[in-house]
Amino acid sequence: MKLNIKNETSRLRAVVLGTAESPGPVPELENAYDPKSAEHIEAGTYPTEEDMVKEMEAVREVLEKYDVKVYRPQLVKDLNQIFTRDIAFVIDDKFIKANILPDREEEIEAIQYVIDQIDKDKVIELPEDVHVEGGDVMLYNDYLFIGAYYGEDYADFITARTNLKGVEHLREMFPNKKVKSFNLRKSNTEARDNALHLDCCFQPVGRGKAIIHKNGFLNREEYEWLVDFFGKENVFEITRQEMYDMNSNVFSISEDVVISEKNFTRLNTWLRENGLTVEEVPYAEIAKQEGLLRCSTLPLIRD
Repeated sequence: MKLNIKNETSRLRAVVLGTAESPGPVPELENAYDPKSAEHIEAGTYPTEEDMVKEMEAVREVLEKYDVKVYRPQLVKDLNQIFTRDIAFVIDDKFIKANILPDREEEIEAIQYVIDQIDKDKVIELPEDVHVEGGDVMLYNDYLFIGAYYGEDYADFITARTNLKGVEHLREMFPNKKVKSFNLRKSNTEARDNALHLDCCFQPVGRGKAIIHKNGFLNREEYEWLVDFFGKENVFEITRQEMYDMNSNVFSISEDVVISEKNFTRLNTWLRENGLTVEEVPYAEIAKQEGLLRCSTLPLIRD
């Protein structure tokens, strides 16, 4: 398999879509990876396997409608395997394994059959102290946008997934890219104030457009740089509640087609007004785990 990912919006040809089958019991509150999951565990509204499987099947149907080759992880019983974006990502023709939370290592093993189809020289393992997850890595042709947390209290946040060593390591690995990092707002307790990954508060879409949530960025200048880069007229600003609902976490099949959650009325209207075909799917149950469409897809090949 010859990998090729240079941006978020070129025509998608192959992707790993997670699976919601056999995700295991509802986690104990102290084992929640993020504040939104914790909120739903506490409220008794944590999503069921049946509902999440239905939601992911709807996405699979859309992908196959557009002739995208869809790979799924091999099933590991009682393991949440929905969020494939966390475990690995592709830049150009390189497949990079993320240094994820230790108890998620089985997730990468479940896609080993896909990795085996890639030239082994193109499969990269990161040094142990280099932390970076796929949700924090956003490609825009010559640019590499990376979400991170710069604070010295990085280790105190289970929600801080990419460190400055991760940013520097990718900068060294891809000297031909213009690397721009963003210091993200983190909270272990309030999901509305937690940008778990860069794709929770920003994503390019269509032709030169972007979805952004201002408060996801700790440094105002970094947020303003992004708005200037795309041009204010091309930016859709989402509210605190819309960020919580994961409005920036849509997934592009091409510059003309995007998969979005069916309840994102304001966003979906704007996307259509800007000439995009919006394939609406139900994904509100999966959103309860602080991840949405981009989080549950790992693109391998785009034109």
